[in-house]
Amino acid sequence: MACDDVQPRTDTDEALPSGRFGGRLAFEKLVLNAFQQAVIEGWSEITLSDANFLDWPLNQRAVIESLSNWAVAGRRLTILANRYDALQRHQPRFVTWRRTWDHLVEARACDEPVRGDVPSAIWTPSWCLRRIDPVHHTGFCGADRAMNVNLKETLTERLRTSAPGFPASVLGL
Repeated sequence: MACDDVQPRTDTDEALPSGRFGGRLAFEKLVLNAFQQAVIEGWSEITLSDANFLDWPLNQRAVIESLSNWAVAGRRLTILANRYDALQRHQPRFVTWRRTWDHLVEARACDEPVRGDVPSAIWTPSWCLRRIDPVHHTGFCGADRAMNVNLKETLTERLRTSAPGFPASVLGL
């Protein structure tokens, strides 16, 4: 990682560290590792949140392969953003994956004008990541229960005030 504060978890899994992270490459590696770990641990639920997902590595083949391996019956991916137009233009592999796995994906949009209102985060029942400064790609990640609960509460509140967004397909007459 680009930041010395990130420490491996204390259990046998060293793929998902705990601590501070910094830099674009560290962020991208954490996102990829999270999806790979989702397959290994069989996470039933993942929530992704960002203003627009423009700078997430969702178009990388390795990310899509991991998501495809993770996607089975009973799993749920929730996506929350202010807008999805940048994601749809710049992340075509993810858009195709989303279309294929529509039955596992709930995409929600917040009608909040300020970019910082939607946290840039990954939440799972056992690990989470929160990017505090999306411009410099700095934040915290880990399996800390208090951090996980706090992020879940924040995301739940944003989801409560959101509306459906980013449909898998657009049907017209």
